[in-house]
Amino acid sequence: MISQKTKYALQALIVLARAGRGVVVNIGELAEARGIPPRFLEQILLILKHNALVASRRGPRGGYTLLRSPSEITIGSILRMVEGPLAPLPCLSKRAYRRCEDCADEGSCEIRRIFFEVHQATTNVLDRLTLKDALADTPSWQALGLAENAQDAAEEAKSEPATPAISG
Repeated sequence: MISQKTKYALQALIVLARAGRGVVVNIGELAEARGIPPRFLEQILLILKHNALVASRRGPRGGYTLLRSPSEITIGSILRMVEGPLAPLPCLSKRAYRRCEDCADEGSCEIRRIFFEVHQATTNVLDRLTLKDALADTPSWQALGLAENAQDAAEEAKSEPATPAISG
């Protein structure tokens, strides 16, 4: 799962992307637009600024602006900036690699082999999807059929009988 901090970072970047590259958005307006606590948002925007995704302007007309085109900003890069490595195991990380303490041989580790597949699939998707995809009328996840999966799950939940309360 991604953290609330990452969700807020994505939401803030979406607001800035919708405003348009070079358009300055006041931090108060940005926080209010997505219901993000302003102090927490300041910390998040500082991370994004240090990673050259946004720039800030001081003064009465100050705020934040997106530095790059939404099509150049991958969801994977945002996650790495805010969360750190995406690898589910330290032995799979490229930037923060370290051998698992309980592993005798990475080459024959069944757990590593399984999670390598998971990691590859996840990073391939996250590094393909961009901020522009989040703005699209038909996001990539809908094209992948994930919307139908969510709809099927919702319909299935409606059709399941309610669990009776246990009295004691």
